[in-house]
Amino acid sequence: MYLQHFGFNEFPFSLTPNLRFFCNLEAYKEALNVITVSLYNGEGFVKITGEVGTGKTLLCRKVLNTLGNEYKTAYISNPTLDTFNLQKAIARELEIAFPENIDNHGLLNLLTNQLIEIHKNNKRVIIIIDEAHVLSDESLEGLRLLSNLETETTKLMQIILVGQPELDKRLKKSHLRQLKQRIVFSYNLPTLRDKEFLAYVSLRLTAAGYNNTCDALFSRPALKLLFKASQGIPRLINILSHKALLITYGYNKKKIDIAAIKMAVADTGNYNPTTSKYYYLLKIGIISLSLIALGLSIHFILKSFSI
Repeated sequence: MYLQHFGFNEFPFSLTPNLRFFCNLEAYKEALNVITVSLYNGEGFVKITGEVGTGKTLLCRKVLNTLGNEYKTAYISNPTLDTFNLQKAIARELEIAFPENIDNHGLLNLLTNQLIEIHKNNKRVIIIIDEAHVLSDESLEGLRLLSNLETETTKLMQIILVGQPELDKRLKKSHLRQLKQRIVFSYNLPTLRDKEFLAYVSLRLTAAGYNNTCDALFSRPALKLLFKASQGIPRLINILSHKALLITYGYNKKKIDIAAIKMAVADTGNYNPTTSKYYYLLKIGIISLSLIALGLSIHFILKSFSI
C-alpha cells in the first residue's frame, strides 16, 4: 500500500495492540505504578478506567509482559459470561484442567485447591478482566466471592478490573457496595495532551521505521487539526492518521496537509463535524449551491411563461 512510498517498515497507525508501539507517557507510567504498588500490597481489587480508545488493552498487555515468573496470570478479554463460565475461563487461563461436566461447586473446590498449590510454589495469581464494564452484576459479585479465597495469612489471587467509565457508574449501585469497598487502588487514564500527542505520533512513526521527524510527514496545520479532531484519543489518532496517509499516497504526495486530515475527519463517524468551523464552511457552501440552483430554476420557469 503506502509503506514504501513513505519509507515505513510496517503500518505506523495499526489498531492492533502491539507492545512495540507502547508509548511510555506520563499517564501510562502512573497507571503502571498504581498496578505495581497494588501488586506489592497484595490485597484488594485494582480498577483502571478510561474512555474508549485510550489504550487500556495495550496497557493490559504491557502489565502481562512486565510480570515476572513469580506470577501466574489469567487475562480475560471477553467477560460477557455468567459467573460459572467466567470461573471456567479463569481456570483455563491458569491452565487448570477440569472435566467438561463439572458443576459449580466442584469447579470452585478445584480452583481453591489449585490456587493453594500455586501459592505453595511461591507464585502469585493475578487475574486481569478487560472490558470489565460489560460484566453482569452477578459476575461482578462472583468475582468478589472468588476473591475471598485465602490462606490464614494471604489472599490466593488479586483481580485487576479494566474498563470504560461506565464501570464506575455500575459500582455506585448499592448492591455492589461490598465490591466497591474492596477496590484499594484505582486510576483513570486521561486522553493525551498537546505535548503527549506529539510524542505519541512521533513514537508510532519511529517504531514503524520512519527515518525522519514528525514535522517532515505532517504539516503543522495538519497536526493541529489532527489533535483537535481526535480529542487526544489514541485510537482516533490512529484511524485519522491512517486515512490521511492513504489520501496523501493517493495524491502522490509525501507530506500530509490539512486537506488530507479534513477528508479523513469527514470519513470518520466517531468525530462530530458540528464542533468544527469547517462544518460551518461546508454548510455555507451547500446553502449557496442550493440558492444558485433555486435561482436557476426560477429563471427557467419565468422564461417558459414568457414564451
